[in-house]
Amino acid sequence: MRRLARRLLDSGPVVVLAAIAGAGSFTHIHDTATEHGQDGWMAWAVAVCVDLTCVMAARERQRDAATGRQRSGPVSWPALVLAGGVALSLAANLHQAEASVWGWLVAATPAGAFLIAVSMLERRAAASRPAPAPATVTASAASIPAPPMPELVPADAEGSGSAAGLPPALVTFARRVADEHHAKHGTPITAETLRARLGVSDQLATDLLRTLHAVPETA
Repeated sequence: MRRLARRLLDSGPVVVLAAIAGAGSFTHIHDTATEHGQDGWMAWAVAVCVDLTCVMAARERQRDAATGRQRSGPVSWPALVLAGGVALSLAANLHQAEASVWGWLVAATPAGAFLIAVSMLERRAAASRPAPAPATVTASAASIPAPPMPELVPADAEGSGSAAGLPPALVTFARRVADEHHAKHGTPITAETLRARLGVSDQLATDLLRTLHAVPETA
C-alpha cells in the first residue's frame, strides 16, 4: 500500500500535467483546424491525430530504449515524429495566441509542458527498467560435467612425449575426452580433434591416440 502511494505521488503530477497540457494543445489544434476549413468531426480528428501521434512516438522511444534497438541515423524515427507532432501543436497554439510576446508565451505553454511531461515519463521508465538477466547455461551443456584439466605438456614441445613416457594423468584425461567424443558423435576421435581439445602438439596428440588404441580401458 505504501509503495502504491509512493508511485502515485511520483507519477501522478507528471501524468496530470501531460493530460492538462494535451487538452490545452488539443483545443488549440481543433480551433485552428475549424478556422481552416475542417468543420465538424474532421476538426476533432485532426486534433486527435496530432496529439496521439506525439503519445505514440514517445512510447516508441521508450520501447526502443528498453529493447536496445539502435537507430539507423543521428536521429531515430520516433524522435523525429515526436518533434514534428510537437511542432504542429506549437504552431496551432501560436496561431490562436494574441499577437504579443506574452500571448505567444502563454499559448506555447501547453505544447512545452507536454514535451516536458513526456521527457519526465521517459526518465521514469529508464530508471525503473530492470537489469538484463545473466545468460543461462543450456540444459545439454549443463548436463555434461567438465572433467578436471590435468597439467598438460606445452604445445610447442614437439616430440617431447612418447607413447611409453606419457604422464598417466594426461592419458586418463585424453581417454575421457575421446570417450565423450565417441558418445556424442558416434565416431572415434581423431588426432587433430584431440590436439585441439587438449591444446598439445601434433606429435603428442598422435602419441596419445596411439596409446589409447594400444591400451584398452581398464574397469
